[in-house]
Formats: sequence, structure tokens, C-alpha cells
Amino acid sequence: MAKRVAIVGAGVCGLASIKCCLEEGLEPTCFERSDDLGGLWRFTEHVEEGRASLYKSVISNSSKEMSCYSDFPFPEDCPSYVPNSRFLEYLKMYANRFNLLKCIQFKTKVCSVTKRPDFAVTGQWEVVTLREGKRESAIFDGVMVCIGFLTNPFLPLDSFPGINTFKGQYFHSRQYKHPDIFKDKKVLVIGMGNSGTDIAVEASHVAEKVFLSTTGGSWVVSRVCDAGYPSDMVMQTRFENMFINCLPTPIVNWLMAKRMNRWFNHTNYGLVPKDRTRLREPVLNDELPGRIITGKVIIKPSVKEVKENSVIFNNTPKEEPIDIIVFATGYTFAFPFLDETVVKVEDGQASLYKYIFPAHLQKSTLAIIGLIDSLGSRIPMGEIQARWAVRVLKGVNKLPPPSVMIEEVNAKKENKHSGFGLRYRKVLQTGYIAYVDELLTYMNAKPNLFSMLLTDPRLALTVFFGPCTPYQFRLTGPGKWEGARNAILTQWDRTIKATKTRTVEEPPSPFASLLKLFSFLALLVAIFLIYCK
Repeated sequence: MAKRVAIVGAGVCGLASIKCCLEEGLEPTCFERSDDLGGLWRFTEHVEEGRASLYKSVISNSSKEMSCYSDFPFPEDCPSYVPNSRFLEYLKMYANRFNLLKCIQFKTKVCSVTKRPDFAVTGQWEVVTLREGKRESAIFDGVMVCIGFLTNPFLPLDSFPGINTFKGQYFHSRQYKHPDIFKDKKVLVIGMGNSGTDIAVEASHVAEKVFLSTTGGSWVVSRVCDAGYPSDMVMQTRFENMFINCLPTPIVNWLMAKRMNRWFNHTNYGLVPKDRTRLREPVLNDELPGRIITGKVIIKPSVKEVKENSVIFNNTPKEEPIDIIVFATGYTFAFPFLDETVVKVEDGQASLYKYIFPAHLQKSTLAIIGLIDSLGSRIPMGEIQARWAVRVLKGVNKLPPPSVMIEEVNAKKENKHSGFGLRYRKVLQTGYIAYVDELLTYMNAKPNLFSMLLTDPRLALTVFFGPCTPYQFRLTGPGKWEGARNAILTQWDRTIKATKTRTVEEPPSPFASLLKLFSFLALLVAIFLIYCK
């Protein structure tokens, strides 16, 4: 009889988990507390308890070719960076294409997930749910938790003296939906992540004045690189990943600063990160420099004190009148339906082997999917996690003994650095390509570039020097997709088609340009051969 797997949440990771279970012959049941799929990407005018919440104007931070499921590209006419409404359409197309809806129970809240008395032998779980006021209990052979970490807002009011005396309005960015509330107001946004920056820029179009307060600063990058292509498709390549990991960290940091300052000088805009030795995720915003240079957004240091109708910033004695404060201070994560003996969250960390499996469990039959932060898209990364986790639940892939997993997790928590490549600020951060390749290796699905160079050199060079798109993860091994090769070779065609809505005749290229191109390709082949050795 097929193993039964409970999946909590029908967002991007939940849908991928359902599909992976079906592919491996398991019997998934997905519990979704709302009335529709999509998770974070489903916009609603009101904030729903236990669900991620987004604002109307949200656009993906990863381009469509880098953030799609590995065997299901976005439609050609979809813009490179996808608005949330189009993203939700894509998720529904994915669910319909692979017949996933039959496995989802909507309007069903998971109340508890507990180990069975015979867990040490069977590894089974009892899942208690609430649906239409009725509590139900069922036994499952495995559980996959796919709720993300954008449901519990972090609101450190104790860090802002005087906030209780403030007579204006204040709220967490999770509550934000539209910029209309800022019309003709003096607005302060605290926190310079992607949400905080988006909200500050949107507010600056209607507000009287907008301040953006940041403690540590941040690099700000555009979604579009110098050549007009999506920046992540240009920057996230296997070649660049290899190159960076071979360099000492100080040189990498210097190169990154040079690249980030190519668009504008972050020091002159008051944005340069305070700690440049540890990498935090850059902010993606195409408008912020323009809003700052026109005085529509004013960058400020951290808040020293909040008064009835104003705030005082550190190192600036002048009081600034404020009507609305938005706390874009991030999120904490928790699993309210799991006992602390299963997954314990301490200091923003959980003891998860490979960021997926609780390391101490006698049976590895519970997986946390999507609880990871990287410079790559979370969607293909969550899908890879689900593919490997399902094979572990099925018993095809084996994990080390708990003692070995605990030792590795503890070593990760120390966040020691080798001295080469990027150094990450948080334990949950990891290199996108290195992490994905590690999981692919466990599944025997990592492409062998050297043998590929001999049999299909065009594909091998595209995989190594081109963007590390998710289709690469389906070239070989379990879950191989026959359309992967074509998807890789046509990825730039789909990217350009969405923007090239007016046909332009290009002048013929001179012979000298062809000569340069051939010389450059010869150099690339030489570097590739060195890498394969």
C-alpha cells in the first residue's frame, strides 16, 4: 500500500510537494486553511490569520526563467518579472496541468501534528485538523510542512522608546495593501528590506514626505542589468559561482561593492551597508535611487525616540513630524501545530539537517520545506527540497544517523567561514547553486558537465556559462524531463519575447565583431575544461 503523506499548505512549496509525492507513487493529502491555493502569491484585501500577506503591487524579485518550476516554464508572453496576479495564474496552471487539486482539502486548519506512540518503529504521525467546525484525526506515514516563514510579523516595539505615546498610526508592513492611506501624510518606514523599500517608494508618489530609516544600510540593485537583461540571469551562473568561490572573501566583497556601485554610488545616497564582511540579501528596487535624488524619499539612520507627533533619529537632534509609521521589521517563524520536541525554534534557527529534516528524530518522516534563504529563487529551491524529501520519506534515499546530523547542524549554527567566496550573515542563508547541486547529488540527478561536453557541447557550455535556470535540475536522474534541454537552449528567446513587442531591424555586424566572438568562445571553452578537471 502506498505511503500516506500529509502536506501542510498549498503555496508554491506545497504544490511542488504534492506533485513530487504523486511522481514517486505516494498518496498525498494537502491541508490548506484558506479557500484557494497560492499561499503568499494570492492577494486579498484583508489579512488572513496564519497566511502570508502581500500588497497589491508586488512583483517577483526573481525573473520568470529563474523562478519557475523545473519542468513547467512560464508562458512566453509573461513579463520577465511577474506581477502577483500573473504568478497566481501560473500556479493554477501548474496545479491543473499535473492534476494536483484532487489532493487538496481547502478551508482545513491543521491543529496538531504529533508522533504516534509507536513512532520509534513506524515513524507515523497523527494529524488533527479542523474543517467547517468539525475536528478530524488521521494517521500519516510522513508529513511535509510548507507554510513558509512570512506569517509571524516581528514587531520589536520595545526598541522604540515613546512609541506608546505616538498619536499617529503605526502598523507592520504585513498590514499594508495600497498607498492611498499615505496621501498627503508624513510617513516613516522603518526597515530597509524589499518590502520596506517598496512601501517607501510607493508612498513617495502620494505622501507629503517619506523617510526610510535603516540601521545597517543595504545594497540596492535593479532587476535589469546594464545590457537590459534580467540581472539574476546574468549574475547567477555556474561559471561565476565557481569564480567567486575560488577568491578570498575580502576580494569577493570588493568586487561585489564595485558591481553594486556601478548603478549608483551607495555612499552618496546613504545606503552603503554598515557590515560589508557578511552578505545580506540585496534589495531589489528599480525606483529608489530616482526617488532619493528627487527628494521624494529621505534616507535616515535608526530611530532614537518616538514622540506624540514626531520622531528623533540617531545623530540628528532635529525632530521630524510624522503621521504614519510602517514597521518593515521582518518576520519570525514558528510551527504552532508542532510540539517543541519535534521542531524547536531558538534565536531564529531550527535544528534542521540540510535545512529540511529535524536532526534528532528517530525516524526522518517529517520535512520542513522552504525554510531557507538564498540569493536564488525560493521556488525551484523549495521544489528541489521536496524532490529529495519525498525520496527520503519513500525510503529510496537514506539519511545519516541522528548523531551525525546533529553534529553537522551544530557546526552550521556556528556559521564558520572558510575564508573564500561569500560569507553569509545568517545561518539560514546559503549559496543557491552549491546547495541545489548538493541535493541533486543525493538524488543522483546532478548533470555531469564533462560527459555532457563530449556528447552535447552546446548544451554543456550553455549550462556552465549561462544562467543556472531550474531546467538544469531535470536533465538527468530521477524526475528527468525530456523538455529540459530545449527549455535551456530557448530560455533567452522567452526572456526577450516578453519585451521585444516592436520589431527593430539591426545593422549587420562587421567581421571584426565575429572575430572577437570566436576568440571569446575559445577562452570560455578553455576555462570550462579547466573547471571540469
